[in-house]
Amino acid sequence: MSDTPRGKPDLSVGQIWNMCFGFLGIQFGFALQNANVSRIFQTLGADIDDLPILWLAGPVTGLLVQPVIGYFSDRTWGPLGRRRPYFLWGALLASAALIAMPNSPTLWIAAGLLWILDASINIAMEPFRALVGDMLPERQRALGYSVQSLFIGLGAVVASALPWVFTNWLGFANTAPDGEIPDSVEWSFYLGAAAFLGAVLWSVLRTREYPPEQLHAFEAAEAAAAAAAGTVPTVDIPDDRPTRSVAQYHKGALACLVVGAAFCAAIETQGWRQELLVLGGGLIAFGLLQARVAALQAAGRTGGMLHAIVNDLFGMPKVMRQLAVVQMLTWFALFAMWIYTTAAVGRHHFGATDPDSPAFQEGANWVGLLFAAYNGFAALAALFLPALARRLGRRGAHLVCLVAGGLGLASFALIDDPRWLMLPMVGVGIAWASIVSLPYAMLVGSLPVRKLGLYVGIFNFFIVVPQILAASLLGLIVDRVFGDDPLWALVLGGGLMALAGLATLRVDD
Repeated sequence: MSDTPRGKPDLSVGQIWNMCFGFLGIQFGFALQNANVSRIFQTLGADIDDLPILWLAGPVTGLLVQPVIGYFSDRTWGPLGRRRPYFLWGALLASAALIAMPNSPTLWIAAGLLWILDASINIAMEPFRALVGDMLPERQRALGYSVQSLFIGLGAVVASALPWVFTNWLGFANTAPDGEIPDSVEWSFYLGAAAFLGAVLWSVLRTREYPPEQLHAFEAAEAAAAAAAGTVPTVDIPDDRPTRSVAQYHKGALACLVVGAAFCAAIETQGWRQELLVLGGGLIAFGLLQARVAALQAAGRTGGMLHAIVNDLFGMPKVMRQLAVVQMLTWFALFAMWIYTTAAVGRHHFGATDPDSPAFQEGANWVGLLFAAYNGFAALAALFLPALARRLGRRGAHLVCLVAGGLGLASFALIDDPRWLMLPMVGVGIAWASIVSLPYAMLVGSLPVRKLGLYVGIFNFFIVVPQILAASLLGLIVDRVFGDDPLWALVLGGGLMALAGLATLRVDD
């Protein structure tokens, strides 16, 4: 790779393939988690109303881990480069958690392992998103994220179907004594651990990164070329902007503390579900965080990680703010699907609510196949996304895909035969292919290269915050509004996903 100050050169398909291949393994971890964790929790004694709060591990670890990993990966350079050390350590930790998860003796150990698993996946995943922005010129980024989407789909197809494959093809037991995880699930997690580590190692060993000084030269050259051509540079913010004033942080801190405390007090006096304490506690925590940043700034200490994360959160570029709305609605819908599909299909399509019954386990295996199907459709859709984005624009393509997913989720309420549930998965798969690619393709061009990892980490707040909201609110909504029927959580998710598609029209792409 030359040090000549030109724009980034195009990479070959093989190079893009190698740098994205690790997502195949990452998706093994996510898919096994999404399709089987509710099943594991219910097998170990969780009530259906408790599922959202038990799933809280994922969004909370993402909220904490991703911006921190982004901040440090922006500042890392060593024998493995800038992003690859995080791929490797995340894969090692996640593989260990996958092996331990199906051996959980109690519900709370399983919940704790979910925290470890999700934190580890986030350590590996966040730098992969930033790597595409590091390595590819603007004209290839939609392709790069589409290749990631392809691997996400392929990995999830195999991983989601593993319990069914182990049961129906290999003869592993699909039931177990009360409180124990079936062999079909246990061995699926073991195979997933090996796939996770192997795929990430491929990307670590087969990819070479541009050193920081070369990335800066590329960015300067691209900005100069844009100015010479009379076009607006893609980066709409400088690397270093004025910080918020101390007074602004104090006002924000006070507002969060007052509202959070009032929320917690109302929960106690009104007898609402205790999961809602997460919202009040979260507001209080964010208020304390702003107060700490105000103190650091007043003392002249504005160069650290905490100040950088909070200041850049409040100073997001315009495109990032617009995409945040889309992401909030989208990921609330996805979290509803991941939490409640097993319970809804077991109840409405297999006539079972007892997690230890053969019918429930059969329904859970079928959900694994449904999740495999939507990821398979996503892999196919990823092949056509670049062409669709060229024809309709990236936001137009994202709108079409999200509406397809919303219609798919909502149609669960219209289908009685579980075999026909494959049809809605077409729409969900089309949406998923776009969700994991096009928002990032729209985002990275508006970000400075020196803070790419940090901003991608902050952008993922708008993936994890809606999941925290879902974990706090969905149990209450299903219990009080939907009469404890999980099917309507999927319908709600469908409506929110379609609304997210309409919100995409506001994005200035």
